Amino acid sequence: MANIENFESHCWNDIVPAEDYATYRPYVRETYIGETPALLAIDLYNLVYKGGAKPPHEITAEFPGTCGIYAHEAIEPTQNLFAACHKAGLPIYYIAGTFSPKRVRSTQRLVSPVTEHDYNVHEAFTPRAEDVLFRKERASAFFGTPLIAHLTQKGINSLIVCGESTSGCVRASVLDAYSYGFHISIVEECVFDR
Repeated sequence: MANIENFESHCWNDIVPAEDYATYRPYVRETYIGETPALLAIDLYNLVYKGGAKPPHEITAEFPGTCGIYAHEAIEPTQNLFAACHKAGLPIYYIAGTFSPKRVRSTQRLVSPVTEHDYNVHEAFTPRAEDVLFRKERASAFFGTPLIAHLTQKGINSLIVCGESTSGCVRASVLDAYSYGFHISIVEECVFDR
């Protein structure tokens, strides 16, 4: 059995009580990337980088969709992840929101004005010709997109996940991917939230 000290614990060792680790022990397993992986890059679009590398609470009034400093701190690790995936010859799937003035919204919340440029992939992560970009209208990368068909056709059984936002679109996509039977690896330094 895997060692609990090495299992998904390094980032919260200082805040999780020992009794929680004891409760979690039956779920300990080896961590790995699956046999036929692909990279799933979620919502790395311009909107989340607006306002620069400042704390979101300082710039949200002007840039409501920003993740500020958290997005900017993830740029270099995410670029490194892309470089490693390209070097390994892994397929890369970008998922970004659809821009449309007539887009159907899932809630009645007020939405700040956005432009088509806001939903373009940030220049730090410009897709290559061999990469695939899908547009979505909901949180999950799978909902209403042909992603599952592409992954199935390519024989992909494992996803390496990066992007925005950890609590929203990344979470929704990972839950759907897990439900479809994919092995999931979330790259801690390459996901972020406001």
